[in-house]
Amino acid sequence: MRYRPLGNTGLNVSEVGFGTWGLGGTSYGPVADEESRLALEAAFARGVNFYDTSDLYGDGHSEEILGEAFAGKRHQVLIATKVGMLPHSGFEMPQDFSIPHIARALHASLRRLRTDYIDLYFLHSPPPDLPNWDEVIGTLEQLQTSGAIRAFGLSARSPGDARTAIERSNLAAVQVNFNLIDQRALDDGLLARCAARGVGVVARTPFCFGFLTGTLTGDEQFAPGDHRANWPREQLRRWAAAPDVFRPLLRGHDHTLVQLALQWCLSDAAVSTVIPGMLTRVEVDQDTGVVDLPGLTAEERDAVRMAYRSHLFYDPGAKTASTGRP
Repeated sequence: MRYRPLGNTGLNVSEVGFGTWGLGGTSYGPVADEESRLALEAAFARGVNFYDTSDLYGDGHSEEILGEAFAGKRHQVLIATKVGMLPHSGFEMPQDFSIPHIARALHASLRRLRTDYIDLYFLHSPPPDLPNWDEVIGTLEQLQTSGAIRAFGLSARSPGDARTAIERSNLAAVQVNFNLIDQRALDDGLLARCAARGVGVVARTPFCFGFLTGTLTGDEQFAPGDHRANWPREQLRRWAAAPDVFRPLLRGHDHTLVQLALQWCLSDAAVSTVIPGMLTRVEVDQDTGVVDLPGLTAEERDAVRMAYRSHLFYDPGAKTASTGRP
């Protein structure tokens, strides 16, 4: 495994982290807890030290699995969790960033994670005009001073929201979507701004909900609760067609589309870690194997940019066009 600094925090994180949204057992369909534990053990053995979760994932179940898996080696891993997003279905996302809720939620997360501190505490997709922003940041600073959290940041709904936030406050890190077919963080200058300010970047959704693995058709009937069931069928098919745009870039290489997707995320030095969702040991082995490969050349990076710019991978009206199930 290779490691990179998480901004100016003094923490070094594995280039490939572990996204645990799926371990909650709801948003990507049901999962077996034992398989989740084995995947976490395999990742730890491969040198993965950064694990990202949220109190939202499986209504805290993802945190519970992490807490159980690392109860005996807590100080050997870095755990990020999130606060503020409330349970929901569909695209309406109720939130609570009140100070009493943050205090209750942190206490509950600590209990589920079997720890007395959080390495990185993210606000979970707050609006850029959050009325009590200054009060929230002040509370997080107090929690950092007390040792309950080591650093705090923002898991942003969009790169634009992240850019606004880092200009307003001294955040340690931001988490944003960044992948082959969503390069907004690069286009709008967020990555460059984070690098200049010493803000760590956690790149999420490297496989665009699984569609960049090349294993989905867009015609799947997803299990109840799987968040992908909220998207209109046409958007799912558009995402499922995206791998064909990038497969020509694999010619002359012996790595996979999955590994190209991860190489792309790691090709920008501003990115501290990429957090693919890994549900099995097989996925752990494949995803962490990217660190054994050379990075993308400037020419390969330019080819990815050109492919991205020549296609429209997302319908801006997809969320409003959805009726709840594709």
